[in-house]
Amino acid sequence: MYVAISGNIGSGKTTLTGLLVDKFGAKACYETEDNPYIGDFYEDMSRWAFNLQVYFLGSRIKQTMDILREEGDVIQDRTIYEDAHIFADNLHEMGLISSRDFATYMKIFNLSTGLIRQPDVLVYLKASVPTLVSQILKRGRSYEMNIDISYLDRLNRRYNDWIENKYTGNVLTVNVDEADFIMNPDVVDDIAARIVEMTSNK
Repeated sequence: MYVAISGNIGSGKTTLTGLLVDKFGAKACYETEDNPYIGDFYEDMSRWAFNLQVYFLGSRIKQTMDILREEGDVIQDRTIYEDAHIFADNLHEMGLISSRDFATYMKIFNLSTGLIRQPDVLVYLKASVPTLVSQILKRGRSYEMNIDISYLDRLNRRYNDWIENKYTGNVLTVNVDEADFIMNPDVVDDIAARIVEMTSNK
């Protein structure tokens, strides 16, 4: 079983990944936090946006290829599809990645996604901007303290459009504003049960 957790910055992807790993006895594949460009990016987005996204893409390609070689259940924290369709595309639309650089990026992305399969279930953590801001402040990562609220809102709109109109795989949407999987174990049990139901019908 290959399950991926998707969602905006601060939606709780890493936390839910850990909870589901414990629930299923699965292997975790976490999003890399050692991107050497991330601090620079939040200070000067236009200068470092392309570098940031290419590094994330390379890391995600390697991680996803590793998943394909794994035996047993795997829970992945964010997918390669989000890197391209949400983050890189958004930065291009904002004028922070040039059209030439974006075309180069997408060529690499399209080549790599032709070699991998979609997750059996994509769990989408849908959260409002106030919820995202609250959770970002709680975890206290220094490089995230200056994230623009309008940037989070743009990403949210892209996520919703991607899930509703573009992504072709199985999606389980969790409303993070209402479902507190951190404080309520029953929510995790419900998510796990729905994942089992969706994968057993494949």
